[in-house]
Amino acid sequence: MKELTIVSGKGGTGKTTVTAAFASLIERKLMTDCDVDAADLHLILIPEVYHEEDFVGGRAPTMDKSLCTECGTCQEVCRFAAITHDVERGYRINSFACDNCALCSFACPEGAITMVDSVNGTWYISRTPYGKMVHAKLGIGEDNSGKLVTLVRQQAKKLAQEEGLSLIVSDGPPGIGCPVTAAITGTTLVLIVTEPTISGIHDMERVADLCRHFQVPVQVCINKYSINLVNTQKIRHYCADRGIPVVGEIPFEPLVNKAQVARKSVVDFDCGSVGQVVRQMWQEVEKKLLA
Repeated sequence: MKELTIVSGKGGTGKTTVTAAFASLIERKLMTDCDVDAADLHLILIPEVYHEEDFVGGRAPTMDKSLCTECGTCQEVCRFAAITHDVERGYRINSFACDNCALCSFACPEGAITMVDSVNGTWYISRTPYGKMVHAKLGIGEDNSGKLVTLVRQQAKKLAQEEGLSLIVSDGPPGIGCPVTAAITGTTLVLIVTEPTISGIHDMERVADLCRHFQVPVQVCINKYSINLVNTQKIRHYCADRGIPVVGEIPFEPLVNKAQVARKSVVDFDCGSVGQVVRQMWQEVEKKLLA
């Protein structure tokens, strides 16, 4: 089973645009959206959900008011000020302020607070015009995004085996945090989509370092390369110094925005030369995957 994960050091560089184009170009594959905090691949692939499950990623405290003697111990030990009190309703847990550390449940002398499974989001299996897709949505303000990414990848591998598919293409999360680590570890190839801006270069270097730490092969795509040729040259030098292939340089093209508004990939919409550049880039990526 091969896995191609498309990431970016920072958000907004165009990784989902590239992922959606690959979804259209590759015939036999399974798609995933591992950007569970801010999933948007569905805006282009337009999935039809046929399987949906809750994601239970952690445990949260719950209070049995019938056992509470209002001693106030829970409020005293909570460093997050997540337990409040008023005369009418007694002690209560503010789930938005709570860090789910469980200290209150250990400290309560009456056993009135217990930890219970917490639903942190939802994961889905869908049909799209480009094949099946496993994706997810983390709840607002919820934790455990790395666990949810891992779950999405596990379910994708299971489904790909059932469908007889040998390639999974993932739209990864931005940044270098836990969800990115969960998305790239053990994958066959990472394609970093960057842009020729100061922050784009900085964050590309960070995620490239992360991939090197986990010994994952990397390729780079420079999106909107024509907006700053000086910075584009810096990216080329950086990649050349580290032996990272630059497999695609996509010019800035306003028609890409029109394709997105039309909910089309850049290879299914007239985006000038962009479509041909992306097709050629896929050929380079495919060579590496098959090597």
